[in-house]
Amino acid sequence: MHRITDREQEIFMRYLPYSGEDERLGMVCTTVGECEVAPYTVYPPQKLGHPAVFRPVAERRVLHEFQLVFITKGHGTFSCDEKDFSVTPGSMMLLLPGVEHQYKPDFKTGWHERWVGFDGSYFRRLLDHGILSREKVFFNTGVHYDILAIFHRIFDEFRGQRPLYQFKACAGILSLIAEILSREQRKEQPNYYQKIVDRAKYFMERNIHGAVNMHIIADQVGISVSRLNEIFKNHTGLTVYQYYIYLKISEASIMLVEEYAPVRNVAFRLGFEDACYFSRLFKNKTGIAPSHWRQFVCQEQ
Repeated sequence: MHRITDREQEIFMRYLPYSGEDERLGMVCTTVGECEVAPYTVYPPQKLGHPAVFRPVAERRVLHEFQLVFITKGHGTFSCDEKDFSVTPGSMMLLLPGVEHQYKPDFKTGWHERWVGFDGSYFRRLLDHGILSREKVFFNTGVHYDILAIFHRIFDEFRGQRPLYQFKACAGILSLIAEILSREQRKEQPNYYQKIVDRAKYFMERNIHGAVNMHIIADQVGISVSRLNEIFKNHTGLTVYQYYIYLKISEASIMLVEEYAPVRNVAFRLGFEDACYFSRLFKNKTGIAPSHWRQFVCQEQ
């Protein structure tokens, strides 16, 4: 970590290059950083260390990417789309491409901020489908270890820049988004719904090799298929079928690499009777045909 001893400031930041292969996945991490802004400090500190487009954060700016900014200490303000928010420890700000915003710490308190920037067709689809929204750009998540741990895993990937670090960092960003949105859902929904979702997830994870049968899953949690889908999607943003397919594709990606398993065998072991349908589904979700997946992963490493 690069340390700034003047006025006890500590800054770590990276603005990141990415390759065509990274863009093919539809997800890239563009910047990461952490900064302790001491009280009575002009914001942002070390202003010239940032590219020009990022510098006017305390005045007003528009970015061409997404960012998540997490405050764990201190107070300040955030303005976006003509809405004003009071920033306190545990506040999370979502910056959207093309949306004017500004934020800064209170001059008397300073703050501690962590941020991650990202872009790509996958994240933009989250915005198109309303999973990310201009109506919800400020979250009171609280200062929780789970969120801090995700930030630190992303930071570690870029400090080490080991094989597939962009891929792993983007996986961390997805985990971060999921953690934020799930905490919002839990605030709005009774614990009863959380238990239904957890039971359905547990059953699907334990039966990863079974066929996709919505009626069996619904029977396991004791409600109708339509009601289960309604609760599950409200809570996770996905239908039960989408989540089950996500689990199966994730498992398939591991089997194809670690077991040298033929595509047809992987399909049948994961409950797909039609290997061609499985192949189309896998390519649709990952952008890579299953027959080329192992080669793609090995090249990245």
